[in-house]
Amino acid sequence: MFKYETHCHTSPVSRCGKASVAETVDFYKQLGYDGVFITNHFLDGNIASEARELPYCDQIDYYFSDYEKAAGLGRDIGIKVLPGVELSYKGTDFLIYGLDKEWYKAHPEILGMSKTEELAFMMEEGAFVIQAHPYREAHYIDHIRLFPRSVHGAEIINSNQAWESNEMAAVYADRYGLLKTAGSDNHWGGNVFSKLRERGFRPEIAGMCSSTELLSVQDYIDMVRSGEMSIFLIDENGKTEVCEY
Repeated sequence: MFKYETHCHTSPVSRCGKASVAETVDFYKQLGYDGVFITNHFLDGNIASEARELPYCDQIDYYFSDYEKAAGLGRDIGIKVLPGVELSYKGTDFLIYGLDKEWYKAHPEILGMSKTEELAFMMEEGAFVIQAHPYREAHYIDHIRLFPRSVHGAEIINSNQAWESNEMAAVYADRYGLLKTAGSDNHWGGNVFSKLRERGFRPEIAGMCSSTELLSVQDYIDMVRSGEMSIFLIDENGKTEVCEY
């Protein structure tokens, strides 16, 4: 079984990230993962404040710097690191896979689009779009927003959410025929299990697994679409459970 983290934040690019790139990549390697997607908050979300003062292309370079550092470390220690993006709209978030740094540099106009316009454009350009934690509740979220016509799938297990939120996300995906994914939304690297417990959540992290190794982001997209990837959970003792949804 090949195991992959699909939703992860690192410091300093994500302002809410509490673990460095090195701490995060090493944690997943030690836990037996085969790969990790770095999905930091984009320019429309909780990106580090120093990035906001830069010209657009420099902002993109800064944004991808954590991923590029992680990819280099991953090559050194033997774990695959892949790029992703988390877009934001008033607390509603979307995981974007399949567009690279040069694509973002070439399209500064996305920052002026509505989210439905932006997501549709990205999908036309080959992006794979997942609504992250669709039923997340927080003090800064005015209300829950669903975008079933603007995404390919929904994150139905997010370790950083209350379990009823995940259960509702699964119902949402079923009712709209959306693809299903899972991820940890890890902001703390190796401290993730203790932080989840402190927040009242299960000390488990989630991801996607397959019988075939992923060599690229496109492999991930193709295998989720074809049903060749499964959802799994790992508890703080390292026990892995493959889940049926």
